[in-house]
Amino acid sequence: MSAQLGRAIAFSRMVSMSKAYSGVHESTVELLCTFLNLGIAPQIFEHGGVGASGDLVQLSHLALSLIGEGEVIFKGEIRNTAEVLSELGIEALEVKLREGLSLINGTSAMTGIGLVNVYNAKKLLRWSLIMSAMLNEITESYDDHHSAVLNGAKMHTGQLAVAEEMRNILSGSKRTKNRYASLKSNDQIESELEEKLQEYYSIRCVPQVLGPIKDTIESVEAILIAELNSANDNPIVDYKGKNVLHGGNFHGDYVSLEMDKLKIAITKLSMLCERQINFLMNSKINDKLSPFINLGRLGLNFGMQGIQFTATSTTAENQMLSNPMYVHSIPTNNDNQDIVSMGTNAALITEKVIQNSFEVMAIGLMSALQAVDYLKIVDDLSPKNQEVYKDLRKVVELVIEDKARYREMKDLVNHLKL
Repeated sequence: MSAQLGRAIAFSRMVSMSKAYSGVHESTVELLCTFLNLGIAPQIFEHGGVGASGDLVQLSHLALSLIGEGEVIFKGEIRNTAEVLSELGIEALEVKLREGLSLINGTSAMTGIGLVNVYNAKKLLRWSLIMSAMLNEITESYDDHHSAVLNGAKMHTGQLAVAEEMRNILSGSKRTKNRYASLKSNDQIESELEEKLQEYYSIRCVPQVLGPIKDTIESVEAILIAELNSANDNPIVDYKGKNVLHGGNFHGDYVSLEMDKLKIAITKLSMLCERQINFLMNSKINDKLSPFINLGRLGLNFGMQGIQFTATSTTAENQMLSNPMYVHSIPTNNDNQDIVSMGTNAALITEKVIQNSFEVMAIGLMSALQAVDYLKIVDDLSPKNQEVYKDLRKVVELVIEDKARYREMKDLVNHLKL
């Protein structure tokens, strides 16, 4: 796993054990805090956890680094743990009584990964709103499909919030049209009926598509934060009642189910973006742009044609990855663990879907910028989208001549994650 995920897992375990239900010595929590403050990430591997009896395999590698063995990621390099601790003057953890079991027994791997997923999903939602708003300007669409009146007729908070944010982004735009103003005279009615009265769904139904995605992200976040702040150990030490209670707080079903929900939602977001890209590429349906938004010579240059393949294939991969892990329990451990969550797998597959979606979104935004330049409408965009245009144009250039774009793609993906 990346250093970011390793640190998220360490943070999650630190929070859980600090609840004082794990029975560990305080030095365990203090050492995890030291690792985090000094930027030391445990080297943790993706495969091996079934998400019940805790994330045993992943958390074992966390424990390995705390006792001074195995490897850590420090300053971007994978290094021997003992060497790094020696350089920094840090003493490895001394296992006293309960630390060994407690460190490996909990949902902290899936929870840490899951919270990073939520963080990045929020960024993707924001970029999808921007991309969708810019598409409204490129197409000179009417404003009624994101109006307060139309969306207020439905009772979903996510849809209402998405529509409101689209209005905020598009405020001051010279490209969108007001439906009420267009119906003031018969001449305008005739003009409107000569053009497309209603936009394609990927433009018109953005509040209805992104609304449930927003609601899902927020509900997933609430459950993941509850899991983060829970004691997910076994057994639980009831220090007040002076007892030890055996149960299954290590079971990751809450996180597993939420990760499956999140990856389905983000896959749908990538599908919306892919359809918006296709709209921009297809001159027969957008009726405004050259085929593949080609600013070079038609028949000689590709325009955005080549890069569209990546968006299509990556979206298809997301669709395949969206099958749930939550229902794929396989008994293990001599059937002691006879029903498991597969929560870490669910979280990691969701992370893959999110990373894929950043690539699709990068292609979508590159295409939208290309369309803005083809139409020469930068100055007519809303003030907020003008800022976005200028910001992203520092990362990716106008596409005229054919050349490899993978470096620009990578740079833009990294920029979108900031």
